[in-house]
Amino acid sequence: MTNRQSYTVRISLIVALGGFLMGFDASVISGVVKFIETEFDLTKLELGWSVASLTLTATLAMIVSGPLSDRYGRRKVLQLAAILYAVSAFGSAIAPDFLTLVIARMIGGFGVGASLILAPMYIAEIAPPAMRGRLVSFNQLNIVIGISVAFFTNYLILQLGDSQSDWALALGFEKWNWRWMLGLEFLPAVLFYIGLFFVPKSPRWLVMKGQTDQALLIMNQFTDLEDSQKQINDAIRSIHEEKDKEKVKLTEFFKPAYRLVLIIGVVVAILQQITGINSVFFYAPMIFEQSGIGTDASFIQAILVGLTNLVFTVLAILFIDRLGRKPLLLFGLAGIAVCMGLLAYGFGDATYQLTADSVKNLPQEINQESLVPMIGNVFDDDVSFKEAIRESLGEKDALTFESNLITAAIQMNPTLILVGILGFVASFAISIGPVMWVLFSELFPIKIKGAAISFVGFINSLISYLVQQFFPWQLDTMGISNTFMIYGLFAAVGFFFVIWMVPETKNKSLEELEAILIKK
Repeated sequence: MTNRQSYTVRISLIVALGGFLMGFDASVISGVVKFIETEFDLTKLELGWSVASLTLTATLAMIVSGPLSDRYGRRKVLQLAAILYAVSAFGSAIAPDFLTLVIARMIGGFGVGASLILAPMYIAEIAPPAMRGRLVSFNQLNIVIGISVAFFTNYLILQLGDSQSDWALALGFEKWNWRWMLGLEFLPAVLFYIGLFFVPKSPRWLVMKGQTDQALLIMNQFTDLEDSQKQINDAIRSIHEEKDKEKVKLTEFFKPAYRLVLIIGVVVAILQQITGINSVFFYAPMIFEQSGIGTDASFIQAILVGLTNLVFTVLAILFIDRLGRKPLLLFGLAGIAVCMGLLAYGFGDATYQLTADSVKNLPQEINQESLVPMIGNVFDDDVSFKEAIRESLGEKDALTFESNLITAAIQMNPTLILVGILGFVASFAISIGPVMWVLFSELFPIKIKGAAISFVGFINSLISYLVQQFFPWQLDTMGISNTFMIYGLFAAVGFFFVIWMVPETKNKSLEELEAILIKK
């Protein structure tokens, strides 16, 4: 590796920390929901709002961060994102009430949206063409690593709280476990902010501002002089063409000629989220607790979710150009449908029965006399069992000790649930997770590409918000088996949609795809 290549990789890794923070910020809440639900006495919809509120501000930031970066520069807006991450982490950690927590999370959402758009944009603008694909993939890889690290640190903080060591107790890991989980993000946010001072301004942005000499000097740090000159000239020509080009209105996207790509884009955007991936990433420990394995084991299994996501995302990057987009989509959607069916069967087959012995082994804080009328009764589903414990113990104690009570009462195969969840995550990560964005970059003609991707990206974010917002409510009212069955049915419908409607875009030029998909 040459000195220029090494420098390019270092700068890309610093910028890709934005992806790491995004993944961490999005998934760290999975370990928090169990504790804030009881501390702030939240309803299921309020619990969903504590998770989903971040997605709303992230969507808004995705809309405004591009224009802001054109005006003030990529680096400055990324530094602002780093500040927002740090403020969000600190504010979440010290939040005295639910409203403050949600506001702090929403502040972090602005950082999420900005870094999601600008980190890969900056890397693409400094990378030599031969390295661009790999370097831009750093950001996606860092998002997945951030998700995995969030699951791991959540478990680590939980273990430190249970360790009873003097230093852990002095720092409040037991009393303030969820606050530490959220506050830990402050450290990488500060590192990201400092690291960005070593990142040069984007050469393309400098060209936009008429500073072509400085742009050439900076680009020459990443590649040789001849290639630098070529890229700067290409940027100048591209910017002039964009100025001369008539702006495409969103209504253009709805003309009959684009009907097929509109249908494919919208359905795939919905499908990526409606199959329930963010219910797993944002609520993994809660799901595993429903299988009766207890809190500690549920946090361990959440780590496996993160690692599975990481491994199969890497495999998707390796295979997407070899196997093609459509085979990966079909394989992944079939896997999602099968795994969701497995989860629906596993939870649907479970029964719940408290015995005199199991009640005696419950924590001392539980009023065991209140549970006596439940002893010996068999409940066929989680909804009726949870209703019974609420009637016996009251809302607050039922929530506080729900995991203990499920563990004491449930009869099921928890290994089946672990296999189903990991299989689902693997199927998503190797298919519709990363493939969707590649497909969007290829499906839409250049004339409407910007407007079209913004539109379907908004649809995707909206469905993501709805899944996160209503998942706790679904569990409470419909039951976990029915919830997963619905996700599985959506995946099955999506499988047949891909067979009939989605073309293979591998090894086809954009002009060939336009001829196939666009009616003249």
